[in-house]
Amino acid sequence: MASTTVFFPSQVAQTASARRVLLLPSTNPNASYVSFPKLRNGSLRSTRQELRPRAALQVERQDSVKQASSPPPSLPYRIGHGFDLHRLEPGLPLIIGGIDIPHDRGCEAHSDGDVLLHCVVDAILGALGLPDIGQIFPDSDPKWKGANSSVFMREAVRLMHEAGYELGNLDATLILQRPKLSPHKEAIRANLCSLLQADPSVVNLKAKTHEKVDSLGENRSIAAHTVVLLMRK
Repeated sequence: MASTTVFFPSQVAQTASARRVLLLPSTNPNASYVSFPKLRNGSLRSTRQELRPRAALQVERQDSVKQASSPPPSLPYRIGHGFDLHRLEPGLPLIIGGIDIPHDRGCEAHSDGDVLLHCVVDAILGALGLPDIGQIFPDSDPKWKGANSSVFMREAVRLMHEAGYELGNLDATLILQRPKLSPHKEAIRANLCSLLQADPSVVNLKAKTHEKVDSLGENRSIAAHTVVLLMRK
């Protein structure tokens, strides 16, 4: 590529034509020349932005195109975070981690409203740099109406393996005021391990109340956070 040196108007010799020529001297025989229009008062435009070499602008555009089209790097590990929240409404089933939890309220959602599985799916998709669960399984599509969220989980796990990764470890936190999840935690964790095709030693599950604060603490909603570490196979 031609090397370029910019001289500002005070350094440019006038020519007999109606235009002035900005010389870009270089020892390189391919050095560039850029012409600029002469203004009515005989002066040249003198801002650095206007004197910026056209060749440099073209190189920047080419570099930006290359960066946009470059494939993502093959990383030894990837980290993803997922979050989900659903309203709790009377008379609906409460499904958490694929387990039906006895309660007088359940999640209002387009699918089965499994806040934990939705959260885990988003964490995996995020680690892979893919769109979120709402884009891959949109609630505008009637085929997902009332769908079992294990379908979403299996697809996320398939995409993970297809990309050449496996689960390093997962840490999830459920936030709800009621019911108490202690009697159900192991069943939820076991089902989560089965869906993830992971050893129980790398899957951790915690449950917290919200100290009766806002909709979570008033038993009007349920939320979950998940962090996953994916390792290159």
